Amino acid sequence: QAQLMESGGDSVQAGGSLTVACAASESTYSRYCMAWFRQAPGKEREGIASIYRGDRSTRYADSVKGRFTISQDNAKKTLYLQMNSLQPEDTGMYYCASSRSPSYDCVLGTYLYHDWGQGTQVTVSS
Repeated sequence: QAQLMESGGDSVQAGGSLTVACAASESTYSRYCMAWFRQAPGKEREGIASIYRGDRSTRYADSVKGRFTISQDNAKKTLYLQMNSLQPEDTGMYYCASSRSPSYDCVLGTYLYHDWGQGTQVTVSS
């Protein structure tokens, strides 16, 4: 059974750092593409970072490139998102997602991802 559980969300000051984590079940973690999305109030869910299990290649949205880093810990079956230089516009609910598609092109579109966690809230104040 697919299972994803996020943790680590918090309230931070602008310019600060935070790392959120996503613990996955064996079947969910072993898939080709995993990603982080976020959703601000009144806005659509936005893909911000993805990772391809095969060669650990990553993809980032322009809005977070250079500030956020996605990574995986195989021993813990956990996906991470390290966030630096946080800004108020980074505020939102952060979701991890896993794709059942055997694709190496881990695009940042919600259509590719089938299983989702419940989310963890990140709030950045100025």
